[in-house]
Amino acid sequence: MTHYPQQPGPGEEHPYGPGADPYAQPGTPGYGELAPYGQTPQTGGWQAMPAPAGGQPPLATIGDITITQTEVITPAGRFPIRGSTWTVTDMTTVSEGIPAYAVVIAILFFWFCLLGLLFLLIKERRVSGHVQVTVQGNGVFHSTMIPAHGPATAHQVMQQVNYARSLAAM
Repeated sequence: MTHYPQQPGPGEEHPYGPGADPYAQPGTPGYGELAPYGQTPQTGGWQAMPAPAGGQPPLATIGDITITQTEVITPAGRFPIRGSTWTVTDMTTVSEGIPAYAVVIAILFFWFCLLGLLFLLIKERRVSGHVQVTVQGNGVFHSTMIPAHGPATAHQVMQQVNYARSLAAM
């Protein structure tokens, strides 16, 4: 049985300290402090994305991978972007079928005129799956999965990775 700690009432201080995350375990990021905006759930608790070093602004973000002018920042670690290796695997699938509303309309209009059968010609495309991006450099390996929300997702991710590759080649 899992015990979930109670939140303090108004004017009460949390037993783990002010602003503490009651669900974080000792030794995990977020223990003793609230998780800042932009954290991603990872195994073992919440883990914050590290801030770019040297005040460099992020140039691109691919999933949970952040790219600056000189380095790649992942939950697995930081390493220089120069000489990094990038791999993209498109694991999306496109299926085509007759949507439910077209079947309902075809059945309703079939009794009034045979033109209702033309509604069965309506096709709907569904994109599912994800795009996997893998980066490695300086002994650090990280892979992220980006869900496909449409047919252009794989193309957009490929453009971002090609930008990262161009930075790695400089």
